[in-house]
Amino acid sequence: MKVLDRLLRVGLPLTVAAVLATVITVGWMVEPDRYMVGYAPEQPIPFSHKVHAGDNNIPCEYCHTGARSGRHATIPSVDACFKCHNVTRTDSEWIGQLREIRDSGRPLEWERIHDLPDYVYFDHRPHVAKGIACQECHGPVEEMDVVRQATSMRMGACLECHRGERIYTTMEEPYPTAPVSCGTCHR
Repeated sequence: MKVLDRLLRVGLPLTVAAVLATVITVGWMVEPDRYMVGYAPEQPIPFSHKVHAGDNNIPCEYCHTGARSGRHATIPSVDACFKCHNVTRTDSEWIGQLREIRDSGRPLEWERIHDLPDYVYFDHRPHVAKGIACQECHGPVEEMDVVRQATSMRMGACLECHRGERIYTTMEEPYPTAPVSCGTCHR
């Protein structure tokens, strides 16, 4: 009986602690880089949001058309670039490469920067409708030559906003809140 008692008092808690530490360590180690603050993958063509959204003051939704009307903000197609680049900077080396891609009919394979796990449901529409500026989640992209992930894509960051605990840089109080039930984001 003493052996069983000792096993339950010492061995069981140590085993539980070891399993828990292993699960947490493995989970942290295998988390893809794309969920981390600072993630900035190399793009097939250099694109400066600083030049476009900052210097030229082009609104985010001009290129990312789906943000107001669809669930996803959408990554612009090559054709979207030629709304402007049919008449401006047409002699640029990069615009020449864009033209070749457009004429070939193949898509430009941009590397997604802000990405969520497949089990997370996110819809831009209610966020835009509440007046939450793109910069609140995506950072000051109008100042970035190379866009990087500026906000954590972890659940805690979302809950902070949904609970009204986040201090917004582009809004005044009262800050919007949203449901925090699991089914709001996990469907």
